[in-house]
Formats: sequence, structure tokens, C-alpha cells
Amino acid sequence: MNIELENIGARAKAIDESITAAEIGLDLTGTELVENVRFRGEAVRIDGKTHLRGTILAEASVDCTRCLEPIKRPIEIFFDSVYVGPDNIPSEAEAALAAADLDESVAEDGKIDVVEALREQILLDLPDHPACKEDCMGLCPKCGGNRNLIDCRCEENEVDPRWAALKDLI
Repeated sequence: MNIELENIGARAKAIDESITAAEIGLDLTGTELVENVRFRGEAVRIDGKTHLRGTILAEASVDCTRCLEPIKRPIEIFFDSVYVGPDNIPSEAEAALAAADLDESVAEDGKIDVVEALREQILLDLPDHPACKEDCMGLCPKCGGNRNLIDCRCEENEVDPRWAALKDLI
């Protein structure tokens, strides 16, 4: 779904879309959207800049970074992205950017790709190192068992050969 900048005016244009998880395509190992993404928002032009804002509702499944068990994670994101047309890009002589300019994106060909904007917001919202629970014990490095489910005792029974000489000192 694309929005053409020339069709957006000072009066907000309402958007209510349901986009399939396949269209969003997160392309992350261990992370997937488990339902359609719902976007309710608007596009409006303010001071010559187009704002795409609204709320994204979805549900994702992310793998715990410790034990690799899937975690269901509801997503609810409010965002306000600012776009300028390619003709509003400053020349090299005018390239001094203000802090506010860093939050603006250029709408290539005068169009906003709404699916890409939603994908970007979802990726920014996902945690870097998700854990199924705060005290997740992870996987055993020897047998690969999930320490939350089994008590393998691999480390208790084996001594690292690099430290074996120190065992005789005790």
C-alpha cells in the first residue's frame, strides 16, 4: 500500500488496514508475526511535511535467546513518522541538519510505502534479547537440554581439563 504525498492535505486522511504477516515479512530468524497486522491511523500534511501516524496492533512469536522456547508477544505501537518529498532534500550547500531533521524520512518517488513503515516500527519495537522469564536457565552447553525442563547435571559431573591441575591443590 502506497500513499502519494500529493494526495495528502491539511485535512487528515484516515487509514484502517489489515496487512498479512507475509506482506510485512520480518525476515528474522526466530521471530515471526503470528497474525495479521492491524493499522489504524492517518496521514496529514503539517507545515509542508507529511505525517503518517497511528497505532499498530499485532502478535509476534520470538524465540527466547537463552532456551530457544517461543514466546508470544503482543505488539501495540503508537508512532508518528514524518516524510518529506524528494524535492525537499537540501543541496550540499544547505546540508546543515537540525536535530528535528534527523527524524524525517524521504518519500522516494513522492510515495510513502505504508507496509515498509509498519515493518520498520515493528522491528524497532522487538526486544534485542528476549527471555521467556527473568530467571531462564538456558540450554546446557554439553547435552543441549533445556535446563528449565530437565536437571542434566552435566557440569557437576565433569571437570574442565584446563582446571584439572587445580583440583589437586584442594
